[in-house]
Amino acid sequence: MAIWTNPLLLLYLCMWILLPCQTYISKCRVMQRKADCSHMNLNTIPQDLPEDIRVLDVSHNRLVELKPLSLTRYRSLEQLDASSNSLKGVPAGLCQATPELWRLTLCHNEVHLLQVRDLRNCTRLTHIDLSDNRLKLIGEPFLGTENLVWLDVSRNKLTTACLGLRPQLPSLETLILAGNDITEIKKDDFNFLNKSLSFRMLILSYLPLKKVDHGCFKPISKLQDLVLDGCKLNSMFLSRLCEELSDTLLRNLSVRNTQQVMLTHSTFKGLEKTNLTILDLSNNNMARITDGTFEWFPVLEYLSLEQNNLKLLTNGTFFGLRSLKKLNLHLALTKTHSSALPVIDDFSFQPLVQLEYLYMEKTSFREITENIFYGLPCLKELNLGWSNTGLKAISNTTFAALKGSPLLQTLNLTGMGIKSLGPGAFSNLGNLKILVLSHNFIYQRLMGEEFQGLNNIKEMYISYNQQMITLTSTSFIYVPTLTALMLGHALTANLDIEPSPFQFLINLTMLDLSNNNIANIKNGLLDGLHHLSVLKLQHNNLARVWKNANPGGPVLFLRDTRNLTVLEMDYNGLDEIPTLAFQGLSQLKYLSMSGNLLNFLHASIFNDLRSLLVLRMQKNLLTSVQRETFRVPLSNLTELFMDHNPFDCTCDSMLWFHTWLNTTNTSISDRDKSYICNTPSVYFNHSVMDFNPESCKDMVPFQALYAITSTLVLSLMMIAFLVHYQGWRIQFYWNILINRTIDVSDSRYKRMAECRYKYKAYIVHAQKDKLWVERSLLPLEDNTFRFFLEDRDAMPGCSTLETIVDNMRMSRKIIFVVTEALLNDPWCRQFKAHHALYQVMEDNRDSLVLIFLEDVAEYRLTQSLMLRKGMLKRRCMIQWPLQRERIPAFRQKLQLALGSSNRIS
Repeated sequence: MAIWTNPLLLLYLCMWILLPCQTYISKCRVMQRKADCSHMNLNTIPQDLPEDIRVLDVSHNRLVELKPLSLTRYRSLEQLDASSNSLKGVPAGLCQATPELWRLTLCHNEVHLLQVRDLRNCTRLTHIDLSDNRLKLIGEPFLGTENLVWLDVSRNKLTTACLGLRPQLPSLETLILAGNDITEIKKDDFNFLNKSLSFRMLILSYLPLKKVDHGCFKPISKLQDLVLDGCKLNSMFLSRLCEELSDTLLRNLSVRNTQQVMLTHSTFKGLEKTNLTILDLSNNNMARITDGTFEWFPVLEYLSLEQNNLKLLTNGTFFGLRSLKKLNLHLALTKTHSSALPVIDDFSFQPLVQLEYLYMEKTSFREITENIFYGLPCLKELNLGWSNTGLKAISNTTFAALKGSPLLQTLNLTGMGIKSLGPGAFSNLGNLKILVLSHNFIYQRLMGEEFQGLNNIKEMYISYNQQMITLTSTSFIYVPTLTALMLGHALTANLDIEPSPFQFLINLTMLDLSNNNIANIKNGLLDGLHHLSVLKLQHNNLARVWKNANPGGPVLFLRDTRNLTVLEMDYNGLDEIPTLAFQGLSQLKYLSMSGNLLNFLHASIFNDLRSLLVLRMQKNLLTSVQRETFRVPLSNLTELFMDHNPFDCTCDSMLWFHTWLNTTNTSISDRDKSYICNTPSVYFNHSVMDFNPESCKDMVPFQALYAITSTLVLSLMMIAFLVHYQGWRIQFYWNILINRTIDVSDSRYKRMAECRYKYKAYIVHAQKDKLWVERSLLPLEDNTFRFFLEDRDAMPGCSTLETIVDNMRMSRKIIFVVTEALLNDPWCRQFKAHHALYQVMEDNRDSLVLIFLEDVAEYRLTQSLMLRKGMLKRRCMIQWPLQRERIPAFRQKLQLALGSSNRIS
């Protein structure tokens, strides 16, 4: 009873109960009024999401029931995805709980009985997906969804296409019945859609159809798109189906993968009255098309015969297709091991007077004859890529028939086994703008006549030709209109040509010379290419070109490319870059130098790259990223790739870059794993992000001292600043210098100095370490060997300050027992350490001995005691051992330190 009467305990109990639930639900990702709670193993709808969400995704969970009460909180919900759960049905009242809902997705569940009451108030629903369930319709379940536009009931083992006996779904446009067990479409099956004035698409894919009744499509006479993919339709059944579609407004028919081995003249006769514009006959293993098969399609615009097994195309194959604009013959004609090459007769495409795009990739036919492409006045693109035609050489007659195609702009001859180009090979294609000759075996010296007649060419692709093409100074003399020239992996290694083969390409904006093993080029290679924007030179051998030791100096071939925006020089073996290599490239936005051997970069090398947005320098030998070198290119960068370099993680090499990495907004992928230190050993194989900038603090005073002493001749004010902040250090080293120079310590001075010592050592320790001093140091005393301890030897009644000053002067050594407690002791830090240091500098004595009971960082020693390990002899810094057997060795080292001379040597 005490818990319920104590409000604090009650609040704590409530928080303890609710916290796990809150933590669990908060895993939902909410963004822009959309909540993604998928794949979270949920049993119920989360209740702590924002009330104004419009989209809720609870798919791939463990929901067994959708309770309307759990959704009343989200009155603004418009889309609900509960797919891939274990729902048994659509709960009545769902649409009342979410009055704004217009899309409901319940696919991949176990919905079985669907009744009228389940969707009674769903008047705003426009999309319902009930696919992949096990539906059984009771009554008229869709009667109340008068605004439904899209309905998917595919793969539900339905045996009939009839979804109701009364007219309903007046707004329906798309019905998907694919993958069910419907074998017959009866006359009255679609009567429930006879008032659906907007209905246009019916998908009947993968149905075991055997029969269609006469007039079965009459209730949906406005049907425009019909998909029959995957249905096993024999030629007779397809003809019967087309007859039933004759009274519809069909425009798009897809019969992919329906096992149509042969098409006859009568196959599509029933579609003569329709206005079919798209016909897809792909993936049918079709071997023959009878002449006149397509004469029933005077307005057809797109025909796909992709992936078939046709053996012959004649002048009658495409007869009647006078409106066709696109013909897809990709893999339509193929050769098997046991068959001869298919044949395309002359004038086969002549009936296609409106054809604009002819796709014939990966086709196989006997040969390209002189008249094979005759009669295509509107052709804009011809794609023969990877076709097997036996074409080895292109002469001025190969494409003579295309002279009657004045609109042709793109010719793709990729991978056709072409070995040579004859003079005027493309002279009949005066309006061609794009020519693709990649992945062939062209082996010749281009003199320029090969491209004569290409008066309007803009882009030429000759990449991947086994590096057999040799350029000359006149190779492109007839194509000055070129804007893009791709020669990657196509050229012999020598571009040491004067004048340059690119001298006539004054309009060129893109040049690809990659993967050619180019080793020799001239300074004037790119002269005159003032519009060049993209230059690809990766995977060549340009190391010698940019060496300062190169005869005649480095080749500055980029000197005339002021408008360059993209430069790629990866994997060229570069180990140095000339100072002026990138001079004037103020428009460069993308620079890639990956995979080279760069380990040193001049400070001013990137100074002109003020517009750089992407820099790629990964996989080089860079050890440092200096501010002087990278300050300009990194100032506006959006993406940086400098991973997989052997970085030297020291203050000189990495401090500025580490700071920049932690403060920049630049995108740097995988910076924690791919930017790895190589040296020093303490950071070996660690991320650059693990570098500790605190370790650089020890360098700051020396850097400041160097900077101040360098400016002494320029300003007396700097001298005063130096004396004020670093005077003790100057005095210390000045005494060392004088002592070494004039050696003022004679034997008489030594005897006098030794006589005034009363104690062997003055011990400075923290109160916490008193017990250690009594146990470890005091046993060393004897009649001639005494320590001074304040607690034991101080004169009663004397001032503490006087006691410290006087007895330090009477002690031969000053011992500091160094622990964190000592470094944090304000009395020791503020007086004892300062006085000991002052005495050392004043008397010219090396009288300090440091005993380390703990590991202490050097910068902590500097901050607290104003001491550095470099000021003391090595034997005057002793570490207390953790092993008992090493204590005698410690005492021996201490005896040597205490017995050593005070003179600094």
